[in-house]
Amino acid sequence: MQLDKVSLAETRAFSNFFLDYLHQKDTLKPFYNRFPQLDQFQAQIEEKKSSFPSPHREVLVNALRIQYGKLAVSPEVDANIERLKNANTFSVTTGHQLNIFTGPLYFIFKIVTVINTCRQLKARYPDYDFVPVYWMASEDHDYEEIKYFKLYGKKIVWETEQSGAVGRFNTKGLEAIANEISGETKVFREAYSKNKTLSAAVRHYVNALFANEGLVVIDGDDRSLKSLFKNVIREDVLQHAPKKLVDVTNAAIEALGYKTQIFCRDINFFYLADGIRSRIEKQGDRFVVVDSTLSFSQTEIEKMIDEEPEKFSPNVILRPLYQEMILPNVSYVGGPAEVIYWLQLKAVFDHFKTPFPMVMPRNFGMVMDHETARKFSKTSLQLKDLFEEKNYIFNHWVLSNSERNLTVGQERTAVNELFAALKARAESIDKTLEPFVAAEGKRALNSLEKIERKLLRAEKRQHSDKLRQIEAVKDALFPNGSLQERTDNFLNFHQRDPQFISHLLKTFDPLDYRFNILSYTD
Repeated sequence: MQLDKVSLAETRAFSNFFLDYLHQKDTLKPFYNRFPQLDQFQAQIEEKKSSFPSPHREVLVNALRIQYGKLAVSPEVDANIERLKNANTFSVTTGHQLNIFTGPLYFIFKIVTVINTCRQLKARYPDYDFVPVYWMASEDHDYEEIKYFKLYGKKIVWETEQSGAVGRFNTKGLEAIANEISGETKVFREAYSKNKTLSAAVRHYVNALFANEGLVVIDGDDRSLKSLFKNVIREDVLQHAPKKLVDVTNAAIEALGYKTQIFCRDINFFYLADGIRSRIEKQGDRFVVVDSTLSFSQTEIEKMIDEEPEKFSPNVILRPLYQEMILPNVSYVGGPAEVIYWLQLKAVFDHFKTPFPMVMPRNFGMVMDHETARKFSKTSLQLKDLFEEKNYIFNHWVLSNSERNLTVGQERTAVNELFAALKARAESIDKTLEPFVAAEGKRALNSLEKIERKLLRAEKRQHSDKLRQIEAVKDALFPNGSLQERTDNFLNFHQRDPQFISHLLKTFDPLDYRFNILSYTD
């Protein structure tokens, strides 16, 4: 495969906030600890090592052993789970929703990024071990966001009436979908047929795809892990400390002209039980579970925190802190929106005396199959041109490749000079004529623009075959106008190339923050 790169700024697909972070703009430095560069990890390792308690490692490893249960564990995964007991072992983590059949392609890119980051860290810091971790967002209740995926342009939907945390959903109906899909789907057929819950099924297929790379899958919906988080639950629910901190940070970020991604509530936990994940609110002297009949006195809520911490599910404000308190993590890998909202949370980490991880963008990319790559090679376009709007690409190509002069720049200059002279002459005779002359000049310029558009349109018809070729490339890489990685499913590529993940692992550089374009050229 051929690998080319385009700067993220040239794609025009990312916010200024995100790009300024990548450029390490001075005004954003107060909102993070260290920027993710290879030589910065030593200090991050030392900080995490000195603050991460050994008993937390024991709880973590025991929880993982139970979560993996009877699932066949590869030697690489088994060794990595065991390594997590050691004080010199650290993790690099990414998190994602439990999309069916992996969802959009960038889910795979996230995991490839953490695996390759661990490889580079081990090469640079051989005295330490680094474990890639995928954090399942099993407690999310956003069923609408995970219920479908797009395969070869077709939207495939899983319909279910279940509610609450999606990780607890029964997988009924997913095996049938896997059986209906043409091509190789064995990994998913087995995952959905052998597991009753969605979280177990996702662990199964992620393990099948990445077990040889030692990827460890963790589910935060766990009583023993939540027990390590009791103090934070108590302080948020009873004292609302995080809200004050995040509100100050948000105000500071917005004062710099950026838009924030998330906002903080007084209580940043949901009540979690089978079939329900609803916000907890303080109403008078009661703690009420929204959209339910459940409510608790302060004594009852305190008892529940102590005895049933698994019933408290953190929202987006405190989920990152929960992750960092139970994992020996040095870096979190996320997409653009994730990177931004992590920067809103540093004060919360400082308050709870937990090291803020190095927030690292995932790899970004698109893939040209053989046919698309062949067509693109004949267009004479540059890769960065593909990120422009379709009509702009057409116009740019025609103007660059036509033998005729299709613009009216010289004529526009001549008209401007002519009417400037007419305006001066008219003013010398009668100043009231000036608006009339100006209006006529504007009308003449508008006529030139119409002529230019018609010339360009006529020339496009002369190159219709070439423009259709360009359109086919654009549509393949930007289905429905969106980036391929945010739309197409992993199976679009894996079914055609069973070594697809291996190619990504060999070509993507996790610390090169540019957009990757992979092309099948042979």
